[in-house]
Order: sequence, then C-alpha cells, then structure tokens
Amino acid sequence: MPTELLFRADPYLDAAPGVVVALTPEGGVVLDRTIFYATGGGQPGDSGWLSWPGGPKMEVATAVKGEGDTVVLVPAMPGPMPPVGAQVTQTLDWDRRHRHMRVHTALHLLSVVIPLPVTGGQIGPQKGRLDFDMPDPPEDLAALEAELNALIDRDLPVTEDWITEAELDANPGLVKTMSVQPPRGQGRVRLVRIGQGDQQIDLQPCGGTHVARTGEIGRVTIGKIEKKGRQNRRVSILLED
Repeated sequence: MPTELLFRADPYLDAAPGVVVALTPEGGVVLDRTIFYATGGGQPGDSGWLSWPGGPKMEVATAVKGEGDTVVLVPAMPGPMPPVGAQVTQTLDWDRRHRHMRVHTALHLLSVVIPLPVTGGQIGPQKGRLDFDMPDPPEDLAALEAELNALIDRDLPVTEDWITEAELDANPGLVKTMSVQPPRGQGRVRLVRIGQGDQQIDLQPCGGTHVARTGEIGRVTIGKIEKKGRQNRRVSILLED
C-alpha cells in the first residue's frame, strides 16, 4: 500500500501518529501515513524522530522513496526499531523542514526574475541554487537581488492546483526544469502557484513543500554566479536568518 503523504495536505504539520506497516531489509521504517518528505526534486528528505510505547526514541536521518509509492524513514544509527503494527508518534525537525520550504519557494521566485530554462537545482536548510541555460552572466546582480526581495515582500499567497497529465502535455511551457520532469503515472500532476488572478507571477509543476506566503521567506541574498559548462551558470541564494 502506498504511504499517505500528510505533508501534501498540510506542510506545516510537524507531528502526527502513524502505524508501522513494514521494516525494510536495509533497516528502514515504513508507516501507513507520514509527515516526512522523501528526497526528490532537489529537496532533501526530512529528519526528525519516531517514538512508541515501551521503546526508545529513534532518530530519523532522512526519508527516501521506497517501492510501491511508499516512504522509508532511515534511522540515523543502528538501534531498536518499532515492530510492525506498532503505533508511533512521528515528529519533524521542524526548523530544518521550514528552512527547506523557505528556500524552495525562494527558488521558484528566482526562476521568475531569471526567466531562462532551469537545468538543475538543489535545496538546503540555509541556501539553495538553480542552474540555468545562461550563455552570459547577468549584468547587474544587485538589481536581480532587489527584484527577488521585492517579490518576497509582496507577501503573495502560495497555493496548489492539480491538472491531468494530458493537460500538462498540452501546456509544456509550464515545465521550467529541463533536468527533472514532473512525476507521472498517477494520472495527475501537482502545480504550485505563486500569486492569484492578475497578481499571479508563477505556476509550475512541483512536488515539494512550500511556505504559505512569500513574505515568510524573509530576506535573501544572491551569491556569486558560477560557470558550469559552456552555457550553464549556477545561481545561489542564501537565507539571511
């Protein structure tokens, strides 16, 4: 059975009950439902803890995708595991997850101020980066940074919509990232929208977690732009707090 993704309905849920449905041969734990985001799309898996009656607290180092649309929680170190059927409490390292949400949404905004094809990306708790198909570097980095922070300051809502795979095929321009295609096989694709109506500034497929409003990101700075190949350039952003 696939794992129910509680973070999809509420990315701000930092604790929830669950039931152990399997233990993997590699030593991971699979729950019936989870608040842990599994590594994917440039966003790291969540970390945190599992606790259960009569057992010690198990530190979760990360979460990864398992077979059959399951999420596997990977222990930080060998130790006692909750048995199959156990009722557990799962708790996120919320500060780390929230920073991932802030950085992820900021990178969507970066793709707005630099409207070029994205060839790769990575999210961290303090900084993130996008690689662009960019033959020449921007002339005014300070202006780009000011434009990015101006979008953040507009405090635009961040929401989601779902479309069918056929609708996505009919609108290929929605896909900004050349290196990572939206997950398929479920019949529908999740879109993340920034802004509403005539205030909408971005709409693209994404499976990651995001803040509810851009103002929650806080101020960011743009780091140096690195050349990564003949036409690829890497643009990094850093959270200021």
